[in-house]
Amino acid sequence: MRLGALLTTPRLRIRSWDDTEADRAFFHRVGSDEAMLEFYPFRRSRSEADELFDLMRARTSDNGFGWAVAEDRETGAALGFTGLARIRDEGVIGAGVEIGWRYVPEAWGKGLASEAARALLAHGFDEMGLARIVAFAVTTNLASIAVMRRIGMAARPDLDFDHPGVPDTMPHLKRHAFYEMHAGDQRP
Repeated sequence: MRLGALLTTPRLRIRSWDDTEADRAFFHRVGSDEAMLEFYPFRRSRSEADELFDLMRARTSDNGFGWAVAEDRETGAALGFTGLARIRDEGVIGAGVEIGWRYVPEAWGKGLASEAARALLAHGFDEMGLARIVAFAVTTNLASIAVMRRIGMAARPDLDFDHPGVPDTMPHLKRHAFYEMHAGDQRP
């Protein structure tokens, strides 16, 4: 998401991460909560999360866009990690911009990831002028794949890949399904 942008949906407010204790604590939760990380190989300590938080904010500043936090519009409670960011593993899946999401368990099953993703796609295509947005997830992560389908992204099984950031000792997390959407594609 563009740095400094504020997106609102009927239930969410999506904003850039701020350098506050509340945002750092939530970022740590997103990087350490076992339920949220079922399909991720690493859990981060608070100091590791803080280091990654600083790196993420620096990349967002350098690129002018990046990951964001989704909050409940009524309560202000942080519910998820989401946004649009430059692909880091370009050697594997090519250059471009990815959309992603990771929500707290208490927000699951309510359509919030899809709601935010639709707003982010519109932001990316209509406001940022992106030509293509991609998403990928572990092939057994059916909930994330369902969001990709729900928001109108197209499966590209010819581009499915083994994620280089996943250790060989975790073969169940290696294979990733690849989805994409182009600016001219119809959005549901």
